Amino acid sequence: MSVADLSNGERAVALYASDMPDRYRNRRGDLDLLTFWVLQGAARLGLDELYRSAAYAYGYRLLWAAGWATPEQDAAHARRFPSASRLDRAERLAAVVTCRSTMTSEARKRGLRPLVDGACDCAGTGWAAFDMGDDTQAFQACPGHNPDGRTVLPAGVTA
Repeated sequence: MSVADLSNGERAVALYASDMPDRYRNRRGDLDLLTFWVLQGAARLGLDELYRSAAYAYGYRLLWAAGWATPEQDAAHARRFPSASRLDRAERLAAVVTCRSTMTSEARKRGLRPLVDGACDCAGTGWAAFDMGDDTQAFQACPGHNPDGRTVLPAGVTA
C-alpha cells in the first residue's frame, strides 16, 4: 500500500490514528514524515476500518455542513473522533499530503462514498420531505445518503 492508494479523508483518519503529535506543525520538507504517519495510521487501523471511518467522517461532514446532523450522529462522530482539534489538524495535514502527492482513481472514487451513522431525516431513502410554507411539500436530496441528488425519488414523487 502507498499513500496514493488512499483518499484525502482516509489520509486524515490515518493521521488521526498515527503517532503524529497533537500539536504538530507542518514544516517545509516534512512530506516524508507525514507520509510515514499516514502509513502508520493505516496499518494501525487496518484498511477496512480506515475506509469505514473515513466514509463515516465524510458522511457526517456532509450532514453537518447542511445542518442535517442529528444529536445521535453528533454523538457517534464524537465517539469515533473524541479530539476535535486533533481531527482538524489531521484533516489540514491530509490536504497538504494530497496537494503534494498523487491519488489513484479508485481512492478518489472511494473517498466520495459517504456512510451515515444512525437514523437520518431521509430514513435512508436519499430524499427528505419538507414543508414549503404554503401547505405543499417538496423533496430535498439528503447530503449524506444522496449527496449528488441522483438517486430515484420516492414512489409517487416527480422532480
